[in-house]
Amino acid sequence: MAHSATRPAARNIVYTARLVGSPVFDPIGDKVGTVYDVVVLFRFKGNPLAVGLVVEVAGRRRVFLPLTRVTSIDKGQVISTGLVNMRRFAQRPAETLVLAQLLERTVTLRETGEKAIVLDAAMSNVRGREWQLTTLFVQTSKKGRKAAETFTVPVNDVVGLAHPAANQGASSILSQLVGLKPADVADVLRDLPPERMQAVAHELPDERLADVMEELGSEDQAFILSALDIDRAADVLDAMQPDDAADLVAELPTEQAAKLLEEMEPEEARDVRRLLTYDERAAGGLMTSDPIILPPDATIAQALAMARRADTPPALAAIMFVCRPPLETPTGRFLGVIHLQRALREPPSTMIGSILDTDVDAVSPGDGIGTITRLLATYNLTAVPVVDDDLLVGAVSVDDVLDHLLPEDWREADEDTTDEALEVHHG
Repeated sequence: MAHSATRPAARNIVYTARLVGSPVFDPIGDKVGTVYDVVVLFRFKGNPLAVGLVVEVAGRRRVFLPLTRVTSIDKGQVISTGLVNMRRFAQRPAETLVLAQLLERTVTLRETGEKAIVLDAAMSNVRGREWQLTTLFVQTSKKGRKAAETFTVPVNDVVGLAHPAANQGASSILSQLVGLKPADVADVLRDLPPERMQAVAHELPDERLADVMEELGSEDQAFILSALDIDRAADVLDAMQPDDAADLVAELPTEQAAKLLEEMEPEEARDVRRLLTYDERAAGGLMTSDPIILPPDATIAQALAMARRADTPPALAAIMFVCRPPLETPTGRFLGVIHLQRALREPPSTMIGSILDTDVDAVSPGDGIGTITRLLATYNLTAVPVVDDDLLVGAVSVDDVLDHLLPEDWREADEDTTDEALEVHHG
């Protein structure tokens, strides 16, 4: 079978084995050392990040040169932005040396299942001064009369290049989660052995863990929560969206749920208790009790400031609800909504009551998911108000609906399986 690979689009591609021994110069042309190895950081999403060079300087001392301080790698030489830090290089647990640790490693080709030996690895300058390990030069084993083959293959098309995350310590895994979205962190946790999942989750800050928990299935949520002491578990629930916290509490044993509700902040616990009284597939069970709520005399500037809050999900930032005081659910009389796009076209001092949209239909807490879905689709909304006796009690966002339309295990299932399940669900 012929092997082929698409060469990544990049401004510069450098094979690391050929880079070894290349001179390193400072900006004025003085040689400071030679390249000894390349340091990469494996990530759970995307190609490994090439973070620096190990440079051998006078006296066979090896120091670290970040690739962010390299302006050029070309024609067998490296140009740096300035003086090299002469502190001796010490490899960190999450770092991997390409020549010392990756070359001659046996990997498996995803397409064919064949074993191959890594002969060289190429790093590509993908943007600015960011470099990634993108391509491997590998050799398959000789089979009978068939000679061994050598060819290039994208890093993501092989298995076994990095050590499994299951063998890493929690601190090493945490270093690779920096910058990942909560949904991607949840994917990582699902792939870990149970004890390692709990250990990594335990080290995440409360707000970060709350965001990640919202992306996990109920079984994983309960498993992680069970490993936390009751005070920490209550703090995490406080930081979650009320509807997600209510869904999780509903899955817990009655005694444990009662203890957690007692330890939560009174206002947060009140919202969760109220949501627990509704059917989980009705508007009351799907809604969040904490959308953006404003009085009619608030200004556009105040509305936009609320929409900019980092803890507001995008679907709820796109539509704001206008009510008479009190402004916490259940509110005073519900008046209408403000669409973010409309607000952006108005002067900051304009009162939102003057651009109120009163034509958006509200749903009642007992309305089913079908009614909500039709309203979202018909009027191209990201959320609908839930009103009881003219009082706003919450809002159902499009992501809340999707969570309940998709199969229960959609987070763990691959794309093809999810597509098939949706076809059955909507067939």
